[in-house]
Amino acid sequence: MTTQGEPDQTAAGHDGETPAEPRRLGPGRRRTALWCALVVAAAGIGWVVSRPNPGDLIPGLGSTSGQSKKSQPAPGLASEQPLTEAQAFTADHYFPGQRAVDQNGVQAHRTASHEGGDCAEVLLDREKNPLKDTGCQAYVSVGFTHADQQVVTSVTVLRFADEQSAQKARQALTDPSVLAFITAESDAPSPTASPSPSVTAGTTASPGAPTSGAPAGPTPPPTATTPPPKPADVTRVEPVGHYLTVTVSRYTDRRTTVAPGDLTLDKAARALSYAARAPFLWM
Repeated sequence: MTTQGEPDQTAAGHDGETPAEPRRLGPGRRRTALWCALVVAAAGIGWVVSRPNPGDLIPGLGSTSGQSKKSQPAPGLASEQPLTEAQAFTADHYFPGQRAVDQNGVQAHRTASHEGGDCAEVLLDREKNPLKDTGCQAYVSVGFTHADQQVVTSVTVLRFADEQSAQKARQALTDPSVLAFITAESDAPSPTASPSPSVTAGTTASPGAPTSGAPAGPTPPPTATTPPPKPADVTRVEPVGHYLTVTVSRYTDRRTTVAPGDLTLDKAARALSYAARAPFLWM
């Protein structure tokens, strides 16, 4: 019982219960508050780092005010900016020297390259220019030496504005031997011998026709009165999209004849022709 004037402790404790404690934040609310604090801190750090000169705001980084202009790439050359088709049309982009070709059992590596915007540079005789009115925009010529060291292949890729122009050039290029053959001895087009009869007009793939009735072997050196003999080769001319690829394979010793049934050059030309067309198949 209580005396008169004393507070009723039972009422204060809600009928015998202990007095209510102050409310505290539950685990969920504390976690939410912590995440909010972290987000605010991260936003602040991101803002500082994104400034042109973060070293001026964060102790220990040093001043970067004088370095900002040097660290910015030149206009139009930013590393994150993708290359245009014209800029990517280079030997190093499509035929990097460190990447060997391994196609259908044929292995070869790049040993020479040449490129430019004047397609007449790939011709042996500029006065006889079958590409003159075809709209050829640029070329890439690459020389390959095969793993067996017995075969070399020259690949020339011509770029046009559209497929119609590439097809027009295919019809005009009835004798692909007018194009220079890229060799490992020179990083520029080197002249070949007289036009090869191994290519026929109007065909997409024209394997060479080796001379029959003569044994295969190294080519004898030319004399003062005779021109250099024409090496036996196999040539394939393949349009792909608005590109035209010309692939020529021959023996390293420049032999003029091939033994009957010898498909080495044909196999090499097929493999390198496909490797040259593969980058443009889905463009």
